[in-house]
Amino acid sequence: MAVMITDTCINCGACIDECPVEAIVDEDENPTGEEIYYVYADKCVECVGYHDTPACAEACPTEGCIQWDDATDGMPASENRKSKGTPVVE
Repeated sequence: MAVMITDTCINCGACIDECPVEAIVDEDENPTGEEIYYVYADKCVECVGYHDTPACAEACPTEGCIQWDDATDGMPASENRKSKGTPVVE
């Protein structure tokens, strides 16, 4: 996975609107059954080729909600990525 959304998500929809590859789904489509938004690892490109940083984290009003997760083999990864569990935008 590239980025992940934590349980501090308030389901505002800002991240969904900003994702250039439609990798984020709302709580109704979250395959884990949790009532938070979800990032599909096999779709997330960390906005490489689109933005300098993941647009979802820039748009998110909840501090620390969107964090780095393990990179997925074969998927683009940001040169600026931090360790797993670190907020994408600090």
